[in-house]
Amino acid sequence: MKNFLILFGLLVLASPTSNAQFGKDPILNLQNEDKYLLNWGYYLGFNQYDFQFEYKDDIGRDVLVDKTFGFNVGLIGELRINEFLDARFEPGLLYTARTLGFPGFSNENDALREVRSTYIRFPLLLKASTRRIGNWKPFIIGGVYTSMNLGAKEDSLDDNSTGEFRMKKNVYGYEIGFGIDFYTEYFKFTPSIRGVFALTDELVPDNNPDSPWTGNINAMRTRGIFINFTFE
Repeated sequence: MKNFLILFGLLVLASPTSNAQFGKDPILNLQNEDKYLLNWGYYLGFNQYDFQFEYKDDIGRDVLVDKTFGFNVGLIGELRINEFLDARFEPGLLYTARTLGFPGFSNENDALREVRSTYIRFPLLLKASTRRIGNWKPFIIGGVYTSMNLGAKEDSLDDNSTGEFRMKKNVYGYEIGFGIDFYTEYFKFTPSIRGVFALTDELVPDNNPDSPWTGNINAMRTRGIFINFTFE
């Protein structure tokens, strides 16, 4: 989390528009941008996904998660409610990969499971902004989402005993975050950072209820961090 915040700050400060946005008495860009009832745009970004595990018994042998960076891409539809509130629909495609390390195995082929996931996400969010300050405007954002994991393998008959780690296809959760709108001469550029938290259990247990992989897991939920760059 700390590294994400540092990187987010550096990207904002290094942006070619930063000096103009924070300068004294700047020329106002896109003065009517926020007055339209509907706005459209797209976003690009990257993510780091993790898992949160709940165990049936506390035996001190947690599943380890090796996280990597993934990417996000999607579209934006925004409905203006008033000067400070906007409703946003941000459908997108997300790719991420995680490697799980299960305790109690001496063989690496049994201990490690690589989980590659491609999610199609449908977030419905509420964006609350401050009053515009020159050519920039801070905001907070939050809401709920549903997503489909195209790599879930939920219906597979194989399980971890044959090297197949299975997850549920449909995921529901919420996300919260913050960011800054920058009004450039030609478009609105918005970097933001989001926390994403699944509410549903995503684990499909192994066929054997006493499985050394999933037998002690009561629930497994995704959590992650996004950094998105929006163009409107």
